[in-house]
Amino acid sequence: MVFPCFGPPTHPEHVKLGQHGFGRNEIWKWDGVVMDDDTSVSVRLTLEPTEKIAAVYARPFKLSYVLTLAEHQLSTNLHVKNTSTSGVLEFQALFHNYIRAPSKDVLITPLQHTSYYDKTESTEEGRITAKVETRASVDVEQFTDSVYDDVPQTYQVTWPGGGVELRSTNLKNLVVWNPQAEAGRKIGDMEEGGWERFVCVEPGFVRGFEKVEPGKTWIGHQVLSVIHEESLSPL
Repeated sequence: MVFPCFGPPTHPEHVKLGQHGFGRNEIWKWDGVVMDDDTSVSVRLTLEPTEKIAAVYARPFKLSYVLTLAEHQLSTNLHVKNTSTSGVLEFQALFHNYIRAPSKDVLITPLQHTSYYDKTESTEEGRITAKVETRASVDVEQFTDSVYDDVPQTYQVTWPGGGVELRSTNLKNLVVWNPQAEAGRKIGDMEEGGWERFVCVEPGFVRGFEKVEPGKTWIGHQVLSVIHEESLSPL
């Protein structure tokens, strides 16, 4: 879970934070079972400012992360509440999905004609210049780090014999990432050849900042569903 910044911090309130903020590195509090029946189980985790967080991030907040697991489906909801009495909470958020799949065979649709930013470009000008996706199906056969803008919110990630559908709500961006050998060997905790066995397809709000007024709550939502039953093992 990426919060409150995506990548290196750019917001003035995030300058003391590291890459992708603190949401993915902190220990969340167990907040109980929301639902448990014959078809699914749902639990809630929460995160609020600790002494450690407050030392690098002054803005009051409460995060609630609700996960619901059914037979062939996983749903996650992030609730971001501005607990201050004054001041707008500005943040970025992203679901950091790693999908186990053969990266050389993965195809992601439908992103054709969508504007995106290619973070693999060698110059800053290249990285901040929008491109338009021309491919009917996006692959990650080469080092890929793309941020799509104003996306359709429903995607299919498929490979021979398997696939998942990803549906999101309130998340205007989609990140597609795989380092391949070119960048994968430079990642300290990446096992040799690890890039061959996954693709990141990550809905979020990462271009610009979402804004929440005092006392209000923003909700981002995603659902991942198996679309080929024979592919249960790659999930």
